[in-house]
Amino acid sequence: MPFSPIPRGVYPSVTHISPSELAAKGIRLVLADLDNTLVPYHVTEPSPEVAAWAAELAEQGIQLFLLSNSRKPGRAQKFAEQLGIPYQGHSGKPKKGGYLRAMERMGCRPEETVMVGDQIFTDTLGANNAGVIPLLVEPIRLAGNPGRYLRYAAETPFRMLGRRRPFL
Repeated sequence: MPFSPIPRGVYPSVTHISPSELAAKGIRLVLADLDNTLVPYHVTEPSPEVAAWAAELAEQGIQLFLLSNSRKPGRAQKFAEQLGIPYQGHSGKPKKGGYLRAMERMGCRPEETVMVGDQIFTDTLGANNAGVIPLLVEPIRLAGNPGRYLRYAAETPFRMLGRRRPFL
């Protein structure tokens, strides 16, 4: 579904995305956004819940890969190292190049890959453009940036449509 802003389901958080259900659907790679998807902005360490979710993915034979647009030096790298997962910063989402490079690095095809993110106009749009299954999570925290409120408000119709077509 190229250029579509509609996700394949909207989930309360990443920990509500079942690794066993992903594996049952043939998923081998989870590309995950960092800020407001795995942790709030400015948080530098994974929560115990996110670490447990990453371990459960690994138990199911699914690789977690951090795909971030963060331009803060070392942010994506340090976070990924704490989880023991590969990463790619400055990914250029929603352009499909970052998604394609990540899949090539991991030896996976788009139909074996999901992208988990909190934003329609970067994560979902880019995933659909790259042929990857987009799964949307509710943003962890909106406080502190009025621009985020506007962006998420503009995304509301697409989130509603995504809730009607869950992947899991």
